[in-house]
Amino acid sequence: MKVLFLAAGYGTRLERDVLADQSGKYDHLRGIPKPLVPVGGRPLISHWMDILMKFDTVEQFYLVTNRKYLTQFEVWAQAWPKLQIVSDGTTDNETRSGAVRCIQLAVEHFQITDDLLVIGGDTLLYEDFDLKNYLERFLELQKKTGDACLVTYYNCAEHETVKFGILEVDEHDVVTRFREKPRPEATPSRRACPCFYLYSNSSLPLLQEFLSERKDCPLKEIDAPGNFLQYLYTRRPVFVYKISGRFDVGGLQSYIVCDQYFMQKRGQ
Repeated sequence: MKVLFLAAGYGTRLERDVLADQSGKYDHLRGIPKPLVPVGGRPLISHWMDILMKFDTVEQFYLVTNRKYLTQFEVWAQAWPKLQIVSDGTTDNETRSGAVRCIQLAVEHFQITDDLLVIGGDTLLYEDFDLKNYLERFLELQKKTGDACLVTYYNCAEHETVKFGILEVDEHDVVTRFREKPRPEATPSRRACPCFYLYSNSSLPLLQEFLSERKDCPLKEIDAPGNFLQYLYTRRPVFVYKISGRFDVGGLQSYIVCDQYFMQKRGQ
């Protein structure tokens, strides 16, 4: 299995919040990509590396970033020899590639043909998440059908559906529909799906198929990773795995909550 971190975003909301903050307490976050912001005294993405490095099943790590932040990630990656980086070549938010193109870039550049765990670089799951159990569940599903993919979800509040991709599933925990930020009355589901997807190797060729069919579409239709998930579940069995929640470092307030939580854990 391989792991891919998506880190080619520009963190415009966090940067805007930091610039607007009058306290000056968070000026140290200026110019830092979200996956590298300090959380509990360590770069956010290092928390994932600490966990994943314990698993022999993970053979290699990859990260997609942009030209603006490439050097910062290269410096950070010196501590992780099993991690390789590729830049999408963009320099600002207006020219960004979008998440699905970044996944395909990594698949092509690194010639990935194995099962692939894709993780959003600005996301941490709650500490009770059991990665060992998650991977074991994936292997169980693979024994039944080699095409199986496994995504995570947690239950969000009714008013929060407009913020997230929402999954609808059947009695076998198979995805039957994906809705991108729906109004609560548009779906009975409250299953919010973070960017933490385990794609089977047989699903990876569908990335290029998806992008080819949408080559003339606006970026918003291929930007969020959920856009590909919406395409995938009609072509491969996509199962769900329940988690208790996640930290999503979008703006300054969500960053503060995440950092305080891990600082408290560090002090225990």
